[in-house]
Order: sequence, then C-alpha cells, then structure tokens
Amino acid sequence: MPKRVCVIGVGFMGGSFALALRERYADCKVFGFDINPEAISKALYLKVIDEGSVHLEDLLPFEPELIVLATPVGAFKSIGKALASFDLPKSLITDMGSVKGHLVYMMEEYLGERFVGGHPIAGTEKSGVENSVRDLFKGKKCILTPTGRTSHQAKEKVKELWTDLGCFVEEMDPYLHDYVFGAVSHMPHAVAFALIDAIIKLSKDGVDLFEYPGGGFKDFTRIAMSDPIMWKDIFIENRENIIKAIDIFSESLKRLRDLIIDAKTKELTEYLREAKKQRERVK
Repeated sequence: MPKRVCVIGVGFMGGSFALALRERYADCKVFGFDINPEAISKALYLKVIDEGSVHLEDLLPFEPELIVLATPVGAFKSIGKALASFDLPKSLITDMGSVKGHLVYMMEEYLGERFVGGHPIAGTEKSGVENSVRDLFKGKKCILTPTGRTSHQAKEKVKELWTDLGCFVEEMDPYLHDYVFGAVSHMPHAVAFALIDAIIKLSKDGVDLFEYPGGGFKDFTRIAMSDPIMWKDIFIENRENIIKAIDIFSESLKRLRDLIIDAKTKELTEYLREAKKQRERVK
C-alpha cells in the first residue's frame, strides 16, 4: 500500500486517480504538481490532494513512494529529464498516457528499470480536476507495457495498485499497444473531430447545422469535446499508427460511397449488415 504518492498533472485523469487512491487507501497522502496554479488551488479546495505545488522540485521533501504521470504525453520528455535529475532512488514511477511505444523506452533511458508504462482504459470527454470521478477505473482495463528492462518487482507493485483500484490488468508490448489503440481509440477521435469540421463546412446560407443534432450525432461526436491539448499530443506521438488507421478508414468510407453512388443495394446491405454484426460484439 503506497502511503505517499505524487500525481504529476492534476486534471481530470490525475484527479480521478488521486480520489481513487484516497478512497482505497485511507492513510495515503497525495502530492499534486501542475503548471497551472488554478488546478492546484481547485484540487486542494476539493480535497483531491493533500499538498500541491507548481514547482516540480517541491515534491522532494514529500519523498513519494510512487510518482504517476497524468499529463499530456507531449510533456513526458521534460518531466522525465527533471525526475532523473532528482535524488529519488526509491520512487517507483508509472504513467497514465494513451501513447506508449517509443515514449516507454525514452522514459526508461531517463529513469531506468523503475519506470513502468501504464494506460488505464478509462475517461470521458470532460477535463479539469473539478470533473474528477472517484470510481472512474472500477471495472475497466488497464494496460501495462513492461519491457525487458522493467523491474519485475516494480511491475508487480503497479499491477497490484491498479487491481486494488478495480481494474483488470493486462500486459502488452509498447509498440503493439500503440497499434491497437491507434485503431480503436485514436482514429475514432480523429474521425469525430473531422466530422465536426465537415459540419462546420456544410453549414451555409444562414443555416447552422449544429442547431439540428439528432441522438446519433450527439453520441458519435461526444468525444470531439475532449481536451484539444491532450489529443494534439496523442496524434503527434502516435502519428504513424493513426495515419495508417485513417487511410484504412478512408478506403472503407470510399467503398461505402461507391456502393451508394452505384445503388448496389445487395452489396450495400451486406456492408451495413457486417458492420452491425461486428459492432454487436463490443461489450
């Protein structure tokens, strides 16, 4: 049971993690770091964290047993360098980032075997510590991405932590992780953002199409309300896999377009039936 945990990035995910920790471990103290002083003030007021600062070095007197990165992945490099320069030999370090791959190996270069890549498959389109959810992780998957360099003891401690918070933990190669989630998470977000862009362009002659959304439009585009900074970083850091996924999606969309243009009713029905069948497999 960790008694002193530092959460770097006190937003929705970091705040939800802190709340889950405090609920599961009554004696656990949480130190929060964020470059935004308002986030620290809100987190302290809401009792999400016990202490907080906008200066990363202020975590040193706290002597955290566990440090969790909950920032946009674009900040990992600077944070990894900073943590490597601190005297924290006993601190276990993990993260909650949606991109692993080369980032895991980069963090290992800075932090060595005590870094364990992690990705809880949980979240909403909301951002900000004020929207934190205490039971966000219960019943969700959490992917750990150990490498040949990862300390077995460190991995088992992180696995036990996420299990205690209610997650089903799986292990996956860091690069396989990015292929999988580039397809099932990152590409759908890209499509949702692009669909909104298309509706902006289709709104014309004084007609604002956003005044006429149906339930399907709302359901499909909900994720386009996600944090732009976080998703900008994800798109850049996993761009190779996302571009491949977008290209395949473009081919599928073109096939649908061609079936509609040619009024191939039999083939179009089969296309739709197969899509429905596969969607029904998703639990």
